[in-house]
Amino acid sequence: MVVLNMPDYDKESLFHFGFVLGVNMSYASLRPISDLRTHVFDSTFIPDILPLPDSAKVLSVSSTPTPGFVISIVANMQLGRDFELQFVPSLSFGDRTLVYDIETFRRRSGEKDTIQFSTISKKVPSTYINFPIEIKYKAFRYNNFRPYLMGGVQYTIDLASQAKKREQKNRNEKIVKFNQNDVYLEAGVGFDFYNEWFKFGLELKMMYGMMDVLKRENNLYTNSIGKLNSKIFQVSFTFE
Repeated sequence: MVVLNMPDYDKESLFHFGFVLGVNMSYASLRPISDLRTHVFDSTFIPDILPLPDSAKVLSVSSTPTPGFVISIVANMQLGRDFELQFVPSLSFGDRTLVYDIETFRRRSGEKDTIQFSTISKKVPSTYINFPIEIKYKAFRYNNFRPYLMGGVQYTIDLASQAKKREQKNRNEKIVKFNQNDVYLEAGVGFDFYNEWFKFGLELKMMYGMMDVLKRENNLYTNSIGKLNSKIFQVSFTFE
């Protein structure tokens, strides 16, 4: 016979509080400009490639994710037997790297013109303050286990991407910046485990940014991208 831990946990109080620790992977979901491989950037759009070429083409642009982490506090309000409203203000960290394959062209007086190929990476660090509102639909509790589905919306402020310290640290390099504000849609699945003294939760969710967050500054790094959205996968561990 299974002993039920905290059998009245979901009934005894309208509100519950706790904290969250998690890990995430931050992606940049980008769409290059339509004429990427044929678009020629003159020298005014090439800020940090030396020796300075006369023109350049961006052959491809992609992104790579970097693991990050998140810490949160959580406040839950019961909405009947099966639903729960959740507010989870959090602080999260994560980097994304944009990778450019570039072809440069340089004329030399009296010499053969030169064409060079290079790969340039631009790391964009982010420190987010997040304000998500989420709805959880909880299945029937089975012994000390209860799965749920969740969805929500999140407003985010990026404190690090445009920080002046980044520019001071990289004086000889053009940095890529993201806009500070974004709005995410969230969806995920989770599992609650009722222990003797607390409830432990495991949650997997995806967050997709609705806004184009790339800050365009008239250089080949930003002008070669038509649209850039943030996408985050997160695994969270909840203690209530």
